[in-house]
Amino acid sequence: MRLLLLLLAALPLCARQPNIVLIMADDLGWTDLGCFGSKYYETPALDRLAAEGMRLTNHHHCQNCTPTRAALLSGQYGARTGVYTVGGIGRFDWSKRPLRPVDNVTALPLDRDTFADQLKKAGYATGMFGKWHIGEGGDHHPSKRGFDEALVSMGEHFDFKVNPRTEYPKGAYLADWLTDRAVDFIGRHKDRPFLLYLPHFGVHAPFHAKKELVARFKDKPGVGGHDDPTYAAMIASVDESVGRILAKLKEVGVDGDTVVVFVSDNGGVGGYGRPDGLIREPGRAAKATTKGDAPGEDGKGVTDNAPLRSGKGSLYEGGTRVPFIVSWPGRTKAGSSADVPTAHVDLFPTLLELAGAPKPRQPLDGASLAGLFKDPAAGLGREAIFQHFPGYLGAGAGLWRTTPVSLIHAGDWKLMEYLEDGKLELYNLKDDLGETKNLAGTMPDKAKELHAKLIAWRKEVNAPMPARNDQAGEGGSAKKGKGKKKQGG
Repeated sequence: MRLLLLLLAALPLCARQPNIVLIMADDLGWTDLGCFGSKYYETPALDRLAAEGMRLTNHHHCQNCTPTRAALLSGQYGARTGVYTVGGIGRFDWSKRPLRPVDNVTALPLDRDTFADQLKKAGYATGMFGKWHIGEGGDHHPSKRGFDEALVSMGEHFDFKVNPRTEYPKGAYLADWLTDRAVDFIGRHKDRPFLLYLPHFGVHAPFHAKKELVARFKDKPGVGGHDDPTYAAMIASVDESVGRILAKLKEVGVDGDTVVVFVSDNGGVGGYGRPDGLIREPGRAAKATTKGDAPGEDGKGVTDNAPLRSGKGSLYEGGTRVPFIVSWPGRTKAGSSADVPTAHVDLFPTLLELAGAPKPRQPLDGASLAGLFKDPAAGLGREAIFQHFPGYLGAGAGLWRTTPVSLIHAGDWKLMEYLEDGKLELYNLKDDLGETKNLAGTMPDKAKELHAKLIAWRKEVNAPMPARNDQAGEGGSAKKGKGKKKQGG
């Protein structure tokens, strides 16, 4: 009887909902961490997290910031939310292109529940500090979308603005200041399950870092396209943030009850200088001229995603494949990795399963990764993941990071359909991670099989398709371009 009473008393402890910490870097490339291959950038905290947990080496997000965040928070592909890029369609001049892009939704629709909404219903304290980028004001602010506490900041690393307005010490570095808020949140909520979402603005442009960290890398020889001391210092600040979070979890005694996930929102700004890094407008010689979160004038960017093709803004692997690390004490095997294709839409169902939270109003497109965290060989019960981008992302006069494209990624296979002319590109990523050999012509049956599945998926989610641009070649303005959306395949 005494043994039975002891077992019953222990049940609430065994069944405790785990704390969840989700840290997301901005524009951090797949190879920008030591544990993902960099020999120049220094990431000791993240390397330790990977050594104690698991790396997902085939994880994919969207090609740029806003659509990834919408997919993460809603658990839905952009084809369902209408959020597929940053800003409106007039951001780049598509007036001479064959298609009129689909109008972009810039804020996550209010009829979608967020994962914070659902975890809050399950009894979690919820906090978000950092870059939101899916609707800033009114009911779109994270404080109205499931987060008990929310501070939004982006745009600068020094002298930054905070919504709601919050005072901070002069000269504060944003990554450090956001981490201060996160550490404080952990300390105040250590006695109940909590969700901490920390989406850093680092390492997004402008490329500004703390002087002492820049000095650390100033004389260090570059390796493999990783050679910018300021960018390295920005990565170091994000790594310091992770180290402080892990130390705080241990200090307050909840490290054994906390699932920590680290990921980036899209590929790194680099890899464009190679011949296949950008799409060139036919018959026009040009070089990239956009600076910041796109190629510089030399077309190089600030980092390199090799062996992956291209970078942020592209739907080749360099633009969408991102580092993913998870530590779940007692569940993830130390130093393990999994190579099954996973995606942004998988985080929502994963968090629901971890927390025992109720399902949202909207259908979810992803699969829970909780089983994969425990067993790298576990399957996810699906055939493929998808991307759909019915617009244009420029890179300077005559160059494009991408034109309208859809893709299906099934196992080792990836098929891309460029929507301007229907061109198919087929790659075996196991044999050709750099996407250098288009097999669509030599393996037509495989291309046809995957294309049929891609079309079926577009119909299933009612994916909006770009319309023909009747003014192409007639000097029409991108802002005045007209065309009706068509649905499905």
